[in-house]
Amino acid sequence: MRIKAAIFDLDGTLIDSLGDIADAVNYMMESFGRPGFSHAEVRGFIGKGARNLTRMALGSDDPSEIKLGLTRLLEYNKNHIADKSRLYPGAMEMLTALNAHSVSLAVVSNKDESLCVSILRLVGVDNFFKVICGAETFEEMKPSPLPLLRTVDLIGARIEDTAMIGDSVNDVQAGINAGMLTIGCSWGYGAPDELKKADYAFDSCHDLTKFLLNGGP
Repeated sequence: MRIKAAIFDLDGTLIDSLGDIADAVNYMMESFGRPGFSHAEVRGFIGKGARNLTRMALGSDDPSEIKLGLTRLLEYNKNHIADKSRLYPGAMEMLTALNAHSVSLAVVSNKDESLCVSILRLVGVDNFFKVICGAETFEEMKPSPLPLLRTVDLIGARIEDTAMIGDSVNDVQAGINAGMLTIGCSWGYGAPDELKKADYAFDSCHDLTKFLLNGGP
C-alpha cells in the first residue's frame, strides 16, 4: 500500500496550541468571575469542538450561558491564536517531505475553520494543504466519518490510499468509520488508551514521516 493522501488533525497533532487554548478558557472563566484551570485540566476539554469545551469548562448546560461563554472564548482565541502555539518538533520537515513526494495533504479539525486557517497561516504551513476543514465546514464533525469522506472527495484521493492522523479517539474513530488507515500521535492531548484502536501509533513526527514515505504497511 502506498499512502497518497494524509488527513491531519490540528491541535495536538501538528500544532501544540494548549497554551493559547488554556488562556482563552481562563479569560472566559474570569469574565464569569470563576476560577480558571491548569493546562492539564484544559487538555481534557479539547477534542470535541469549542462549544463542548465551553460547556465542560463552565460546567453548565444553560444555552444562554454557553452561548455567551463561547463568544468570549472564540473572540479571545481569535485575537491570540498563535501567541504561544507552535508546530511540534519535526512537523515542518514532515510536511515538506510529504509535499515533495506528492502526498496530498489536508486538515480536518473540530476547531472552527477560520481559526484553523489563521493558525496554520501564522505558523507558515497553510500552503501545504489542499483542504482545511473545521467544526462548521460540514454538517457533522469527528468522530463522524462525514468530514473525512468529503475531504477525500475534495482532494481527489481514494479512501484506500488515505491515512487519518490524529491524537485523540475522535480522530481514530472517524478514520475507522470512514474505512481508512488510522495513525495515532502519542505526543498530543489524547490519553494513551484513546489510540488503542489505531492501526499504527508513533512517538514523533520523524518516525511518522518515515512510515508515510515508505509506503505504509
